[in-house]
Amino acid sequence: MGGVPVITGYYRYTDIWFDWHKALPNPEDSNPLKAALSHDSITHPDHPLHVEGVEGVQLYMGTLHTGESRLLFSSAQVDYVRYWLHAMKLTNEMIPLPYSDCLLTLSDLKFVSKVTYPDGSSLRGAIKAIDKMNKKLKGNNPTLAHRRQIFEQARSLWDSKRGSWLAIDFENWERENKLITEFGWRLIQWNEKKEVETHGHWIVQEHETYRNGTYVPDRRYNYNFGASEKVTKATLRRKTHDLIAPLAKEGPLYLVFHDHKQDIKYLESLEAPIDSRSIILPDPGNTPTTGIFVVDTTDLFAALEGEDAANNNKRSLEQVCRHLRISTENLHNAGNDAYYTLEAARSMASGGPVDLQREERWPNRTEQQGVKVKWKPWEESSDYSDEEGILGDYPVVIPPEGLEGED
Repeated sequence: MGGVPVITGYYRYTDIWFDWHKALPNPEDSNPLKAALSHDSITHPDHPLHVEGVEGVQLYMGTLHTGESRLLFSSAQVDYVRYWLHAMKLTNEMIPLPYSDCLLTLSDLKFVSKVTYPDGSSLRGAIKAIDKMNKKLKGNNPTLAHRRQIFEQARSLWDSKRGSWLAIDFENWERENKLITEFGWRLIQWNEKKEVETHGHWIVQEHETYRNGTYVPDRRYNYNFGASEKVTKATLRRKTHDLIAPLAKEGPLYLVFHDHKQDIKYLESLEAPIDSRSIILPDPGNTPTTGIFVVDTTDLFAALEGEDAANNNKRSLEQVCRHLRISTENLHNAGNDAYYTLEAARSMASGGPVDLQREERWPNRTEQQGVKVKWKPWEESSDYSDEEGILGDYPVVIPPEGLEGED
């Protein structure tokens, strides 16, 4: 969209769609404007608002300070529509902008994120779905509102394709949680908007005799994604520093954890170059150029499933991946856990706004009051077969080992 001015604000989609054409001084300009903004027209690849690489139309989802969502046009899009109509001689003069009172600035919004609709049908249903969700959100716990903000911030930061996203996981001896046995990591960066990935798994040599198995499985030798590397405690400290420090200098660095508190303590014990006081995600709409920030998949998934309970009600990594349909194997290996943690973060952060994504993943599954997903028993337990989703509401329970084939 060459010639588009800098975005200075946003207009409600409903104001533009329902009211803008009615306020035009020249009634003859009304029909061309309505045609240009029709659902099937605006999602067509030949539409002037089409963004290369996007299927359909790219709009914006804004969240007001009340917590309600609004579908938005940017002021740049609105301005370009009137410019294009006049340039194509579809209007006699360039039509005036909507009243300035209709313009929402960033101060009017808690955060704004991009949203796409592939066709006119999906766009038609958007307003009704958003209105329905706004009603469900009224009176929700502030914890959920905070998690929803984190979710949208993560989406915005991932969409910027800047900086480094580094997932980290530690395994410790089950009888002494300060004794580190493994370190796993997975890194995604961008080169010309394309993902570049590396990952690894380190086993602490001095602690190899400290084996788990009573409370958690011991899978330190079951790294799924390459060869594990054995390191001394001193080497672990150096390699951890050498992994994080260059990424932090390049900035921004997003450290991705599944329940970050203990992992941050481990990093501090290894004297990694982090500051636990500076791990809050940046303000909405602000894409940082430096700094270290924490993204926690427990918070992201809680927002997605609509969980408004206390912060200590957190899903396990296995549960999160199962609900996101991410296949896992050999969890409780630090390298594998880091890999799947970043996969879960990417799955959520690369998707649509939280409410739309929830409905796409689990259609018509929220409670009557609120946005909490109602899970089926077989979705909550790994003891059920994956075939249940094919067979309907009659779960197939995996039989105990040794009973297969018995009458």
